[in-house]
Amino acid sequence: MNEKIGIIGCGWLGFPLAKQLIKNQYEIHGSTTSKDKLKRLEEASITPFLIQLTSEGIDGDIKACLSQCKTLILNIPPGLRKNPNSDYVKKMSHLIPHIETSSVENVLFISSTSVYDDDESFPVITENSPTSNSEIASQLLAAESLFQTHKNFKTTVLRFSGLIAEDRHPATILSGKTQLKNGNAPINLIHRTDCIGIIISILQRQTWNEIFNASTTPHPTKKEYYTRICETLMIALPEFENDMKSKGKIINSEKLVRLLNYDFKMKL
Repeated sequence: MNEKIGIIGCGWLGFPLAKQLIKNQYEIHGSTTSKDKLKRLEEASITPFLIQLTSEGIDGDIKACLSQCKTLILNIPPGLRKNPNSDYVKKMSHLIPHIETSSVENVLFISSTSVYDDDESFPVITENSPTSNSEIASQLLAAESLFQTHKNFKTTVLRFSGLIAEDRHPATILSGKTQLKNGNAPINLIHRTDCIGIIISILQRQTWNEIFNASTTPHPTKKEYYTRICETLMIALPEFENDMKSKGKIINSEKLVRLLNYDFKMKL
């Protein structure tokens, strides 16, 4: 029998990830928060579950979703920018007792490089760099810790930088806008293709109890990069402020490349 993997959050990243894993001979239990998407998952040979995490608990048959799964991929964006009062940590904590009593041995927690602060010196950020005290970072780090410190299963944390793909590029949002800040700051982006490739590499190599930063190189300035992309797409160019200092950071992915022997497929 093929190994079963659970994916909580079969959305923009989780759905194509699930389809690729199926091509790689894994069986997938996948969750969505939308009834309308259950059929879409089923048609893609994903065993679908309607699961909703709330501050009060979990709506849906989480026990069945985790049943016979050896690995669980948690791909649930905190959504704190849209809803700053949301208790992301409490939502995630409701999963712990269900994982404890399930067959899950490994957890892959999808996190974000927003746990690190920007700075005017553009520091090079590794997995050992100081983290931020912001509310978003604090909740993400606390959620990571929930799973990392648990003794009943192994957890790897994967911190992605800004996610892009052909159907999702920040250049289309910035197009035509003026007085944009941080034009001289370096960009930190990663294509969905590489997100999926990295996850598969972790699964194949069984690389657990690690933290990885994931961002594609090089790191041109925001002004240089978004101007170039908008020119390529033949859409209105963004305009950045020139008289203000920029804040940013450079996400270093050398640990990921070294331990996973990973070669980024999509160049910026």
